[in-house]
Amino acid sequence: MDTIFTASGLLVLPFWFLMIFLPKWGFTRKVIGSALIVVPAALLYIGLVLPRIHTILPAVVIPELSEISRLLATPEGTTIAWAHFLTFDLFVGRWVYLESRERDLSVWLMAPVLFFVLMLGPLGLLLYFAVRGRQA
Repeated sequence: MDTIFTASGLLVLPFWFLMIFLPKWGFTRKVIGSALIVVPAALLYIGLVLPRIHTILPAVVIPELSEISRLLATPEGTTIAWAHFLTFDLFVGRWVYLESRERDLSVWLMAPVLFFVLMLGPLGLLLYFAVRGRQA
């Protein structure tokens, strides 16, 4: 699990690099324009979840704090959660990037916003809404 956890970032970091550091490059727009960029991280998640679906599904259908805590307190559970975060944060980051380009928001302003989406998902999303609202 250590290797999978560590290597999982390689599935998404190239896309974040493009969005944050090369936002105006035509190649970036073309690559990030495809929602398929989330597929590798989503496949990792699925590959980790399916063998454990008999344990995970009952816990998430009727979630209880103690059961979710127990699942997350394992290397497998933590790696699954991490793959989930990577997938959905990239999806949200992609949307933020594309919308910010459509609105022609400053790339200097968007770089830290995208960084926060990557690092602290929901906080970055709310930061984007604040930036977008001020630019309107």
